[in-house]
Amino acid sequence: MGKVSSIRLKTSDEIALMRKANLIVAEVLSVLKNKIAPGMSTFELDRIAEEHCLDCGGLPAFKGYCGFPASLCVSVNEEVVHGIPSRKRILREGDIVSLDFGVLYQGFYGDAAITLPVGRISEKKTRLLQVTEDALYKGIAQAVPGNRVSDISQAVQSYVENAGFTIVRQFVGHGVGAQLHEAPEVPNYRSTDKSSPRLLEGMVLAIEPMVNVGTHRVKILDDHWTVVTEDSQPSAHFEHSVAITATGPYILSHREIRGDDPVVC
Repeated sequence: MGKVSSIRLKTSDEIALMRKANLIVAEVLSVLKNKIAPGMSTFELDRIAEEHCLDCGGLPAFKGYCGFPASLCVSVNEEVVHGIPSRKRILREGDIVSLDFGVLYQGFYGDAAITLPVGRISEKKTRLLQVTEDALYKGIAQAVPGNRVSDISQAVQSYVENAGFTIVRQFVGHGVGAQLHEAPEVPNYRSTDKSSPRLLEGMVLAIEPMVNVGTHRVKILDDHWTVVTEDSQPSAHFEHSVAITATGPYILSHREIRGDDPVVC
């Protein structure tokens, strides 16, 4: 494994292990997508995620990480990221729920997130989800050797703001590999920093737009984890782990199976 300015480049074997970790992430998120419904508690979602992860041979990456008390981050409506599951938090028709999940598998991490509707949701929330997911793929399209991290940031921010929404600035994407959070940071907004890292084959990035209906400003609640929008307007979050390869971006957390993929669940 090489290094470039503290950025760890992954070998093809390491990327293959990360694909296995991310396939478990994708499978868990797919199970949750099929089960989420009004009347469920966020704690129940966490239980399903943890049990399915273990059944697939992975370890929940978030549980105990920096003291986080659960396996799944569950953020509802105005909650942006890092929501703590609770037996008391019951999902209702019209909610949107961001689910962020990570897996440790044979020494390497997978990390992805989706935002889901609970039953029928408003037109505003529907558009928020679509724009956020589309922005993720706009960013991923720039994840090619020779570009810079700032090209990803520019693509995400431009798409989101042209659609009339705002980008969270306090929390950003990141490198991922043998550590859950590695260099470089991957902002979703343009930076004035002229030294944005060049993208090289072997880098793996967790690209994760967090998009708000209202202000981009956020605050952290008294539980020291849950991040919410300052104006209580809804927020959405989508994330993929993406390897930089000579043939273009390889979305490791995409559930679509390739011919060389292992069976992990």
